[in-house]
Amino acid sequence: MTNRRKLPLTPARRAAGLLAGLALGVAVLAGCSSEGASTDCSLAGSCTVTFDRGVDASANILGVEAKLVGAEGDQVTVEIAGEQVTLTTGQQAAQVGDFAVTLESVTDQEVKIQVAANAG
Repeated sequence: MTNRRKLPLTPARRAAGLLAGLALGVAVLAGCSSEGASTDCSLAGSCTVTFDRGVDASANILGVEAKLVGAEGDQVTVEIAGEQVTLTTGQQAAQVGDFAVTLESVTDQEVKIQVAANAG
């Protein structure tokens, strides 16, 4: 059995680790932008997008653009990576290219969808 000596964490090592963690967090957050929408993305490859109704709403998430095309009743049409899909509240996830898209909720003020990258 080999005895390894643990090196103490110096202030420089702690700072380097902290900076590396901050850089990763900034890189993840920098990948999302929106207009008339808000996004909440996880490291697991999924984002919740909340679109404001009545405006030209879009968001850049997971390397693609998501747009709200229209909403009527409990049906919503969104465009993900250039492909349109109509979703209904409560239906299973629709496959759009490399993504699974689910309509979480629709109100008079907003539309909330979940976009998840397919594994593989």
